[in-house]
Amino acid sequence: MIETLFLLVADYGVLAIGLAAFLSCLFLPIPTSLLMLTGGAFGASGDLEVAEVAGAAFVGAVLGDQVGFRIGRWGGEAILDRIARNEARARVLARARRVVERRGGVGVFFSTWAVAPLGPWVNLVAGALGMNPLRFTLWDIAGEAIWVTLYVGLGYLFADNIETVAGLMSNLSGALATGVVALLLGLWLRAALRAERKRDKA
Repeated sequence: MIETLFLLVADYGVLAIGLAAFLSCLFLPIPTSLLMLTGGAFGASGDLEVAEVAGAAFVGAVLGDQVGFRIGRWGGEAILDRIARNEARARVLARARRVVERRGGVGVFFSTWAVAPLGPWVNLVAGALGMNPLRFTLWDIAGEAIWVTLYVGLGYLFADNIETVAGLMSNLSGALATGVVALLLGLWLRAALRAERKRDKA
């Protein structure tokens, strides 16, 4: 996998990284995180400018998120209902809806890097549910800045051990996603218990 990505970045440079970041935010299963690691490694060797790698990934990701958000605003609840006809998609859509409804902009922020596979769904739901565009954009920019800095930075710093770092980050991403979901669930349970206690006292 890493060898293939090295060839892709070697042939197309920052264009490949920016396009991958854009498309991965629109539901396409592209290993953008690994491409950013690879781009960072090329930056360390002097074959690419690391600032250009990070800039292309950041712009691509933010634009992709914006397109997903705008599709949601254009389609509204109807587009969510249409997608939910598929059982597998209905489950992930329900998760994204919970994130947006309970956490709002903070949910958008975490979906860009901590639970990245959920990100495109969160973008769509945020648009469909009418989140303020400026609020969405600010949280999105903050999250994508972390995602890009993390992966390009690691690729730059550990260029000689890129395959090891890629494996570690893959495992870390899974653990981090699980942790974030557990945290959000815990916060939701705490809020539910507080609401229950208030009703009991009333």
